[in-house]
Amino acid sequence: MNHILDTIDTPDALKNLSLGELKKLAQELRGFIIQNVAKTGGHLAPSLGVVDLTVALYKVFNCPSDKIVWDVGHQAYAHKILTGRRDAFHTLRQSGGITGFPNRSESKYDSFGVGHSSTSISAALGMAIARDLDHKKNHVITVIGDGALTGGEAFEALNHAGDLGKDLIVILNDNEMSIDRNVGAMSEYLSKMRTAPKYNKAKKDLEGLLRRIPAIGDTVLKTAEHIKDSVRFFLVPGGLFEEMGFTYVGPIDGNNMEILLEVLEQAKKMHGPILIHTLTKKGKGYLPAEIEPDKFHGIGKFDIASGEPNKAATNIPSYTSVFSKALIELAQTNEDIVAITAAMPSGTGLKKFGEFYPTRLFDVGIAEQHAITLAAGLASQGKKPVVVLYSTFAQRAYDQILHDVCLQNLPVVLGLDRAGLVGEDGPTHHGVFDYSYLRHMPNLTIMAPKDENELRQMLGTAIAMEGPVVLRYPRGCGLGVPIEADFSGIPIGKAEQIRSGGKIAFVGIGSMVDVCVKASDLLRADGVESTVINARFVKPLDHILLQQLARQMDVIVTVEDNVLAGGFGSAILELLNEDQLNDVKVLRCGLPDHFIEQGSRNELLEKYNLTGETIAAMVRNFIQ
Repeated sequence: MNHILDTIDTPDALKNLSLGELKKLAQELRGFIIQNVAKTGGHLAPSLGVVDLTVALYKVFNCPSDKIVWDVGHQAYAHKILTGRRDAFHTLRQSGGITGFPNRSESKYDSFGVGHSSTSISAALGMAIARDLDHKKNHVITVIGDGALTGGEAFEALNHAGDLGKDLIVILNDNEMSIDRNVGAMSEYLSKMRTAPKYNKAKKDLEGLLRRIPAIGDTVLKTAEHIKDSVRFFLVPGGLFEEMGFTYVGPIDGNNMEILLEVLEQAKKMHGPILIHTLTKKGKGYLPAEIEPDKFHGIGKFDIASGEPNKAATNIPSYTSVFSKALIELAQTNEDIVAITAAMPSGTGLKKFGEFYPTRLFDVGIAEQHAITLAAGLASQGKKPVVVLYSTFAQRAYDQILHDVCLQNLPVVLGLDRAGLVGEDGPTHHGVFDYSYLRHMPNLTIMAPKDENELRQMLGTAIAMEGPVVLRYPRGCGLGVPIEADFSGIPIGKAEQIRSGGKIAFVGIGSMVDVCVKASDLLRADGVESTVINARFVKPLDHILLQQLARQMDVIVTVEDNVLAGGFGSAILELLNEDQLNDVKVLRCGLPDHFIEQGSRNELLEKYNLTGETIAAMVRNFIQ
């Protein structure tokens, strides 16, 4: 059988395809995506839902001169396949392969690099302004999901775009299902618009009625704009987008190729900012993903026939689940504990908390800045808020952590899930900057557990503290250690000595403590004894213990899964320098000063010398 997809190497190849061929191409694309993502893992459901829209966009517009910006990039797989990466698609998210998100260095068709949500309208508006300054005539289109539209930056950009009146097409890909259920007023607003009567038809009917009035019809029409406005606000609740200066079109069926082509062709001829509201089905074309779109939003390798993940069963709990269970237990005896998530109740483990305490869980949507200041407000009134974010997303709330929480010394607990190297999602998702951007904040305590039991104890400790606390922990399963039933407090700023001996001291933090133990074991096999310290705290450091090590040891080896610039090892160097303890040699092990590419976590740890074997080898070379 001849496949149309096999003939598509650039978007120009779509120009001469008939409607029937475009529909067949969309069907082939879905099958191709399913077959490949089953082997590599990835963001399946959102990409399946937007296939028809992607095909229609490349049929109507002329890329790369016309610019298409994909918000987040979860929906960009069909885009990648149609823009010359079909034969490389089997390498998706693999080490050395194509990335899971649009990447400017990967293709001229990737007009803007993305990974975090709600940025596309701002970027697209910037492109539109640059186009006009250069007196060019190309189109600029952005595709943003309904979940991403809950982010504040999206509204800032909509407001500015409406004010400037630039030619810009914003496509709202509304699939009614983000990673978790959308929340907030915007979600309610979109729901109302989905079920509202067709505003454009009603407006035309009103115009026709007025024009038919003999002699005075046109005059009445010109002076009756307020009547049409009333109709608009009655039929389309709020008229929000039009009030912001956009011409609103929709909602339309985003999986109907014929309608999409017609609407996009019309939009191409219009001027000013336009918002096209498309309704798509997340997971379309693959029944398991249609039934459970949240499960298939981002999934590892899976069996196509059953839809079940190809993952070995384990009894070892994940750090996320341990955190969730501990928080639920602590909330039983402390009614002031509330939990906050930014559109990720499932991913952060807080969904289970909400089942126990539905009135004490707050999902703010994709709005990390609001999440932090909301927590600050709660804390100012005697509550104990626990905000749980992925480390990479907490970067978006830097100012709020600094000014609204730390400056006021408010008892907010910030749980940083997915900290360190997270694998195949690549540089936009690695949580490797948090030590550096947090440890200089006054009043802030930063701790990281060596295993899942210590995570439980640290959460109990953090809840009991009076000031702001960051609790950082990695993705995936723990080490399989026994978990204590009781909560025993951890002395603030006190490290744990795991092993003593020799003139070399490993000082590890978080998940790197286990790596230090393995490196120490390998050196012991060579007849070299060493001390191993679980630092527990990045701030405050165990000053007394580090002074002792500096006086007793020849070498201190610091190990962290954070960038070395301004990180944990730098903090120890600063402390030793302040105490003028400069005789001891310090070897810092961590991540270099560049963005870390995609790959499995084990591959990346090996590549960047953060395994027991590579660190032991580095120490041998260092002492020689």
